[in-house]
Amino acid sequence: MLDPLKTSSYDYNLPNELIATKPVSPADSARLLVYDRKTDTITHTTFKNLMDFLPDDISVFLNDTKVIKARIYGKKESGGKVELLLNKPLFMDRYLVMTRGRVKVGSEIFFDKGLQANVLELNEDGSRVVKFTKNGEKIDFLELVEILNDIGHLPLPPYMNREDNQEDEKDYQTLFAKNYGAVAAPTASLHFTEELLQKINDKFPVNYLTLHVGAGTFKPVDADDILEHPMHSEYFEIGATAKEALDKAKSVLAVGTTVTRTVEYYARTNKIQGECDLFLNPANKPIKVKHLLTNFHLPKSTLIMLIASFVGLEKTLEIYNTAIEEKYRFYSYGDGMLII
Repeated sequence: MLDPLKTSSYDYNLPNELIATKPVSPADSARLLVYDRKTDTITHTTFKNLMDFLPDDISVFLNDTKVIKARIYGKKESGGKVELLLNKPLFMDRYLVMTRGRVKVGSEIFFDKGLQANVLELNEDGSRVVKFTKNGEKIDFLELVEILNDIGHLPLPPYMNREDNQEDEKDYQTLFAKNYGAVAAPTASLHFTEELLQKINDKFPVNYLTLHVGAGTFKPVDADDILEHPMHSEYFEIGATAKEALDKAKSVLAVGTTVTRTVEYYARTNKIQGECDLFLNPANKPIKVKHLLTNFHLPKSTLIMLIASFVGLEKTLEIYNTAIEEKYRFYSYGDGMLII
């Protein structure tokens, strides 16, 4: 019998051809696997038919984060090339980044449009702390985002194995993306069309919160015991309207793992802003979110462990194996599943 606390238990074999490298069109023509826990049944449908499966009493919560063109290419004073991926702001105008290309403390990296990064710290996990300036002058976060959106590239996940293109500028943002800060899209929401979103708004109370997805979301769990994994943290914010709706909600549908973690963190701490480092797994189950709409996630990732927190390890693997047999498309641009 598989041990739900062992990382090796969350492995599965996915044929390369099932990794989606671009979305289907229209977005709601993506396939949807519906798992009903009460009847222990799986139904195969499409996102266009989502409304047919949603319970009547739900409150819907969505993540309105917006993806930054966070990957930029520059040069050191020596001429050596450096690739930099912005992860998130820290404090005192410092930023956590990942770099490709050798840099040391004190290194200066030069980019287009007068943007410059000074390397302040090298962390053991491979990340770097930098300070950005433009033409030698201090800039704030929104000014930095403006420059990045001018010179940068959307940081598509590595498993797509391709460069971003013009289509991704539309496809890799949700219809309701509003607050810049993410380096990855809340992918469950990429399946909505204007029509489907309107139907949901017409029938259910819908609210938005923000969690800025960081690069840590793709980090595999390296520890043998999942409880020894140092969970990454991501900035979140729950506005007054969403907080009130959460407090009143009897049955929450979280659209995506980011919404799930944010709602569950709030349910445990009563915090409406800060860094969310909640790790949901079979030893730490949801206490507020009843239903989940999500995509299919990487093996041995904290996200597949989050799925197991809802339905258990063995059922998670059964659902995933069924999806593979049925040739569902996996990961960010792939198909999805609804747990009710």
